Amino acid sequence: MLIAIDAMGGDHAPESNVEGALSAAAEWKDTQIVLVGDEARLAPLLANKPSNVTVRHASEVIGGDEEPVKAVRRKKDSSMVVAGRMVREGEAEAMISSGNTGALMTTGLLVVGRMEGIERPALAPMIPTLDDVGVLALDLGANMDAKPQHLAQYALMGSIYRNKVHGIVRPRVGLLNVGAEPGKGNELTKEAYPLLESMTNIHFVGNVEARDVLTGACDVLVCDGFAGNILLKTLEGTAGAMFSLLKEQFSRSFKTKLGAAMLMPELRALKGKLDYKEHGGAPLLGLSGLVVKGHGSSDGNAVKNAVRQARLALQSGLVTGISKEISGK
Repeated sequence: MLIAIDAMGGDHAPESNVEGALSAAAEWKDTQIVLVGDEARLAPLLANKPSNVTVRHASEVIGGDEEPVKAVRRKKDSSMVVAGRMVREGEAEAMISSGNTGALMTTGLLVVGRMEGIERPALAPMIPTLDDVGVLALDLGANMDAKPQHLAQYALMGSIYRNKVHGIVRPRVGLLNVGAEPGKGNELTKEAYPLLESMTNIHFVGNVEARDVLTGACDVLVCDGFAGNILLKTLEGTAGAMFSLLKEQFSRSFKTKLGAAMLMPELRALKGKLDYKEHGGAPLLGLSGLVVKGHGSSDGNAVKNAVRQARLALQSGLVTGISKEISGK
């Protein structure tokens, strides 16, 4: 399989993308990785690159603060757009980018192309849960507004993802809401609830409150991008604050430092469970090709894990499976 990486996307580009690509190439020798970006900046970082890593030159970069649609239309030789074009034309089976989320969404729609029957693709990251199974949440930021039928499409795509990629036979689908009762919520969730309840091709378990997400109340969590992104950023911020407080408390005295040393393996395991870098990235479900969005501050390990995630999705035939289910063909 061949995976294109937007080498210039992300806060630590291109170094983190090169590091992750080299690490992934060393572990999965059956995978060809193409780093798309400024060849002059990439060459010094690839002095000892393996044979399954190559470079595709792209002369432009889309910055994190650029207006997405204008940037994608004007910068046709940007690393993100070139990688998207490779997927559309069949040169690559998947692309990964840690760059501008809005620009990647626009690249997915205008360059890669939307899947037939899907109105709006969704950003679908995994959120870690206490039972280690995790919950696939969508949409977590691709579309700020949504209609009830969009949430229904998210539910179906999320169910197919959990089944094909993670092997869950009958994934439980929950609707993010302010209360568990069917009548709770805003107009969107009130209209979406009966629609999801009537779908025979998903296992809908009702409303799920934010406080129950980490306890594994469902396998797929459906919401609009506005509420979903707030949920995601809140969880990330809470995890970061919690570990800062623990570090502060454990540094207070010799006694607490000794306790920290004894608990270090468990603390590292807990941090790894809550660390977004371990999950790699989030697929944009609903596109005609596989596009994976990495966190903006991804390091080499996060990029490597994004490659791992892309490999699993390709091996399971995720895009084809969603397309067949949606179109009925």
